[in-house]
Amino acid sequence: MSILRQVVVYSRKGCHLCEIVKETLTKLHRYGGFTWQEVDVDSDENLRRQFTDEVPVVFIDGHKAFKYRMDERDFLRKLVS
Repeated sequence: MSILRQVVVYSRKGCHLCEIVKETLTKLHRYGGFTWQEVDVDSDENLRRQFTDEVPVVFIDGHKAFKYRMDERDFLRKLVS
């Protein structure tokens, strides 16, 4: 039985890099092995302070994996490690 990895993308509206990361995750999701969710940093004052303009940030199982940009091959490699 394989365990699904949990991926969280911290982003904000109007962020071009955020859109690219979310499109990539949507594309890679077909391979399976993970679920993902988006969190809008502007929806919470603490998140806004924590991430300021440093979005998107991608966490895999609670560990920061990428900031600003995410390479598909690197993501898949981190997903299986």
